[in-house]
Amino acid sequence: MKQYDTFIIGHISRDEIVINGKTESRPGGAVEASSYAAIAGNYKTGVLTKTSQADRALLSMFSLLDPSDVYFAESSQTTSIRNVYLTPDMERRDCFALSHADAFSIADIPEIESRIFHLAGLIAGDYDSGLFPFLARKGLVAADMQGFLRTIQPDRTMALRDWPEKTTFLPYIHFLKTDAAEAEVMTGTTDRRLAARRLHEWGAREVMITHNTEALVFDGKEYYAWPLVPRNLSGRTGRGDTCFSAYITERLGKPPRDALLYAAAMVSLKMETPGPFKGSRNDVEDYIEKFYRQ
Repeated sequence: MKQYDTFIIGHISRDEIVINGKTESRPGGAVEASSYAAIAGNYKTGVLTKTSQADRALLSMFSLLDPSDVYFAESSQTTSIRNVYLTPDMERRDCFALSHADAFSIADIPEIESRIFHLAGLIAGDYDSGLFPFLARKGLVAADMQGFLRTIQPDRTMALRDWPEKTTFLPYIHFLKTDAAEAEVMTGTTDRRLAARRLHEWGAREVMITHNTEALVFDGKEYYAWPLVPRNLSGRTGRGDTCFSAYITERLGKPPRDALLYAAAMVSLKMETPGPFKGSRNDVEDYIEKFYRQ
C-alpha cells in the first residue's frame, strides 16, 4: 500500500485572474499550490483531484510528482473561477464561479496511507461531510475553510457564508486554516487571536489564520506568529494554500513556532513570483537567514 506524508484532496481550477483590467488564464487551484509547497519540503506527497474527462490533461500540472502519486476521479465538469482583484495589496477580490466540479466522497479515496489528509478546497460543496470521520480514522485531517465557506450565489458570484456544520465537524480537524475574513465569518470577531481561540474551543486542534501582514497559529496553549516579508506581491495568488501546506508538513517533525517560521518564509518568497512555489528547502532556509534572523 502506498504511504505518504501528506495526501492532498482538491479540485483543479481553470483560473481567470484579473488585475488592473488585465486577464490571465491558467489552470491552478489550492491543490496545485499545496502540492508544490509540500514537495519543496521533501515530503512524500500524493494528490487526488477531479476534472471532466475532457480536461484530464490538466493533471500535467503535477509534473513534479510521479504519475503513480496522482489520483484522478472523473467529474461531470471542471471547476473554473474568475478572480477580480480590487486593491493594489490584492487583499480584496470578487470571485465568480464559472463552473463547479462534483464533490469528493468516500468512494473517491484510494487505498493509501497518509500521515496527513489535506482538504485543499475552493468552493462550499467540494466535499461530502462523511469524509471527516472517515479520514480522521486514517490520519490527521487538515482543512482549509475556503472550501466550506465560499458559496456560489444565484448570480455566480461567490460570497463567504458560515459553515452550518462547523460544530459537528471541527472536532475531526487537527489542522484548520482560515484567512482573516473567513475567521470573522465563522466566529463573529475581527480579533484574529480571539477567533483562533474560538475555533479551537469548537474542536479544531491547531488553528492557522493568515493575513497580509502575518501568519498566526493557536494550538490551545500558545499563540505563534511570524510576519510575512515579501519584497513584492506579484505572486499573491496561492498565498494561503502555500503557507498552510508548508506548516502542516513541517509539523510532522517540528514544534509549531519553528514550523510556522518555515511556512512564513516560504510564502513570503513565493509571493515574489507568480505561480506555485518552485524553490527548494534550501531557498527557504536562506530566506529565513536573510530576512528573519536579523
